[in-house]
Amino acid sequence: MSKEPHFTRRGERSPVVVRDLRRVDPVILRASRRQDAGGPVGPRPDGVGEARPDSGRADRTEAAQGREGIAELTADLQRVKAEYDNYRKRVRRDRLAIREIAVVNVLTGLLPVLDVVEEARRRGDVNGAAAVISDVLEERLAALGLQTVGAAGELFDPHTHEAITYLASGAASETVCTEVLRHGYQVGGHLIRPAQVAVTGPSPAA
Repeated sequence: MSKEPHFTRRGERSPVVVRDLRRVDPVILRASRRQDAGGPVGPRPDGVGEARPDSGRADRTEAAQGREGIAELTADLQRVKAEYDNYRKRVRRDRLAIREIAVVNVLTGLLPVLDVVEEARRRGDVNGAAAVISDVLEERLAALGLQTVGAAGELFDPHTHEAITYLASGAASETVCTEVLRHGYQVGGHLIRPAQVAVTGPSPAA
């Protein structure tokens, strides 16, 4: 920038004229004009205000990591729930098994009493108060799950029957229980005692 004085013919000094000799970068000048006019501003030489492509990639990476974290937490929750459900089923199954074992032990101790009652009924000795007591006893034991095993006319089953006598018959095609000598008992799937029976079956082959 320079100041050049100028003198008129009469010796009077004219106003000072200022000339800016500095060079202006045309790129910056155009950017400044566009900004003043409200137009789009291009990227600055120093990179300030320029959108970086890595920022969008970082956002996508964080979103993917968030989804993976949610999936892992969901899988952990489902696994814990499945383990808890299995634990509840196992505890319930164990409780039922313990209860059934306890009932079996009690009823096994009462089998001699039931045998006496059954024998007395066969002889006709159960009447009056004894009949009432025997009926109540059998009713209560049935409520605990006690079931009798063995009846005349059933097919012989070696798993639930004990053959005391065997009568061969040429007319028989199957082995059948013809008489129950002593009832057997079971609780649920536990056989406490097999039934003693007399059976009739086919004649053995020569």
